[in-house]
Order: sequence, then structure tokens, then C-alpha cells
Amino acid sequence: MSTENQNLNYVDADLQGPASELKVSPAELRRTSVSSFLGSALEYMDFTLYTLAAALVFGPLFFPNTDPAMALLASFAAFGSGFLVRPLGGVYFGYLGDKYGRKSVLVITVGMMGIATLGMGLLPTFAQIGVMAPILLVLLRLIQGFGAGAELSGASLLLVESAPSNKRGFYGAVVALGTATGVLLASGLWLLLSQMPKDEFLAWGWRLPFLLSVGTTLVALYLRRSVSESPVFEAVKARREAARLEAKQQSVWRDVADSKKAFLVSLGIKLGENGSVYLVKGFLIGWTVSVVKMDPNLVTTGVTLGSVLGVLTVLLTGKLTDRFGRRKVWLWLSGFQFAFTIPAMLMIETRNPVLVALVFVVYVGGPLPNLYGVESTWLVEMFGSKRRFSFMTTVKEIGAVLSGGLGPIIAASVVAATGPGWIPVAGILMAYAAIGLAAGFFAPETKGRDLNAEADAF
Repeated sequence: MSTENQNLNYVDADLQGPASELKVSPAELRRTSVSSFLGSALEYMDFTLYTLAAALVFGPLFFPNTDPAMALLASFAAFGSGFLVRPLGGVYFGYLGDKYGRKSVLVITVGMMGIATLGMGLLPTFAQIGVMAPILLVLLRLIQGFGAGAELSGASLLLVESAPSNKRGFYGAVVALGTATGVLLASGLWLLLSQMPKDEFLAWGWRLPFLLSVGTTLVALYLRRSVSESPVFEAVKARREAARLEAKQQSVWRDVADSKKAFLVSLGIKLGENGSVYLVKGFLIGWTVSVVKMDPNLVTTGVTLGSVLGVLTVLLTGKLTDRFGRRKVWLWLSGFQFAFTIPAMLMIETRNPVLVALVFVVYVGGPLPNLYGVESTWLVEMFGSKRRFSFMTTVKEIGAVLSGGLGPIIAASVVAATGPGWIPVAGILMAYAAIGLAAGFFAPETKGRDLNAEADAF
């Protein structure tokens, strides 16, 4: 039995509880868990495939005739283009999710991401169609980014709002389990296929993981069409209908003003988590291969082993947040993330294969998935029920632009301008971790909060 199936069986075993507390049947919560797991796995499989391809093959295939550093920068600029539309997708789908429900939005977003990823696997290269190749790559990335703008937020919302209050941390971590599994599947497939002769891998082998993602898309679509709506949204909808608020809603700008503190603190949390994800899984992989000149298979092996560790630990982290609180676990993980940066860069500088691989094992198996495991529940609980989807998606996607979109581009630009030194890269990684630490210090503890409350947790 696979690790992810074992973990989902662990979810199944945790479904027991008072019916009045669960609000949904065990079978329904199980379907919602699997649906959220698969959707987040698909998004992070897409993300990991794109970042690995951007770091290792997109440069020569779509941006030829440039030096390696500039090709890497061009690849990550195309990667960053998807972040330009993520906030737009977040605002648009967040509005739809708050007005019409979480379920319908999640069906649309997972379909958009799956179509874009399949398109990348079928895309002709620069040698075949010239400048149209990078243009189409950017277009597909924009479609993927627009759909991703609400995917993880919606999956977290639907699952956490359906879970019993004393196990929200665990069920919120199921979404993070999906992200870790997506990274594992993508990196494992990439590692396996990269054993092919280099010419064959560049000619067609790199396409196979993109094409195979269609299976995950179809299963996720089927499950999402069959799950029930969040009980918290149903309660909000009933209150709106009773008070006729659909015709007389309070101004959204008033709600934004009232949520300013929750928004800023949540944004800091997102920056702390997301910055390291994209810098490590995106830029640091490319930097280690193209600048430090390490074997790509060595790095991919580290990512794959780290992904296994992440799959094994992320639900435990969710359990820890249910016991000790979201804030305390977040500060533990953020502190480790900050402290590990300089040792990690020094380990890479040794060029020792074991130490270099270990850096990626520790990052990808430790703070990266587990910080998201905390965040997945914490941000749901941070906002009131009235505009929770809109505010969550806005926070997450602005944070994604400022960290995931700009972080790798800034790091690649610094390396292109200053040379191969590791100190600027470490500084950028530590800056994002410090933002997350500061935000966690000022954030409230939300464990056990009533999700039907319209006020924020401040």
C-alpha cells in the first residue's frame, strides 16, 4: 500500500466523533478529505513539474542561445508570469466561493490547472515553432495561475469547515499532505525519467509527467462533483436569505477595513511559508545545478526523499497543532527554517553529494510542507465566515506574488548580477523566514474557534 493511501486510511480512522459536532457524515467527510487531498496534490504536482522543468530543461528548449544564468532567469520569469494573474483568480473565485459556495469553484479550478498542465506536455519547443513556443508557455502558465488562485484556499476551506472543531488541525493538514504527495509524485517521476539518455529526455521524456497528470485531474474532478457543500457556507447562506442580505449587503470595503489586521498578519504568515517553498524548490534547485554544477539527479533525489519525509510527517504536524495550538507549532517550524539557512548553504558549497542531497531532504521534508500544514487550518480560522473565501484567496495570492513570483526572479537576478556567491541567496531565504516569524509572533491562537462567527479572530 502506498504511503499516501496509508495516511488517508489514517484519516478514515479519525472520522469518529459526535454527529452534532461533525455536521457531516463520516463517509462525506472522507470524500471531502480525498477530494481536497487530490486537488492539492494536482496543484503541487503541476508546480513541481514546472519548477523542475524551469530549472533543468526549459532554458535550452524554450530560451536557447543565451548563457546558462540568463536562460535560468528567463525560465523563472516565465514561471513568475503565472503569479501575475493568481491574485486576480483569487479575487474572482473568492467572490464566487463566498456567494455561490466552495464546491463549484473547486470543480472549475482543478479543471483549469489540469488543462494547462496537459497543454505544457504537448507544447512544441523553440526549435519547432520559434518565438511562439515561449509565448504559448507563458499563456498556459497564466491559465494555470488563474485557476491556482483559489485552489488551495478553497480546498482548505471546504475541508476545515466540514471537520470537527477539535480535529481541524489534522484535517487541514490533509491539504498539506496532498501538496507533499504532489511534490513526491512529480520529483519521483522526474528522477525516473531523467535516467534516460540526455538527448531522448530533452526530446520527449520530460513531457511524460505533464501528460500523466491528466489521470489525477479526472479523478479529482469526479470526486469534487460528488462532495457536499461546506456546512459553514450553508449556515452563512441561510443567514443571508433570512436577513435578505443578498440585496442589501454591507459594503465589501467596510469589511476589508474591518479585516485589515487579520489581512496583514495572514499575509506575513503566507510570505514566511511560501517564500521558502518557491526559493528552495524552484531557484535553489537551478542554482545548485547550473551555478554550483551538481548533478541534477542528485538534487532530484534529495527532493524525492524529502517528499517522502513530508508525506510521513505532515499529518503529525496537524495533530500537534490540535494539541499545542497553531501559533506555537508555527513558531517552532519558522525558527528552524530561519536557523537552517546558513548551514544549508555551507553544505551545498562543500559539493559533497550526501550533504547537498541532505539539504533538500531536510527542507522538503521538514519546514516546507509542515509550515503549510499549520497555515492551511490557521488562515481558515483567522477570518470571519462572511467573506472568508475572498479574504483567504486574496491574502494567499498576494503573498504568492510577493514570495513565489518575485522571490526566484530576485534571487536569479542577484546571482546574474553579482556572481555565484551564496550569501545573497541566504539573505533572501532568511528574510522571508523572518517575516513569517514576526507574523506568527503577532498572530492570535485560533484553536477551537467558532467558524460560524462573522468577526475575525482579532
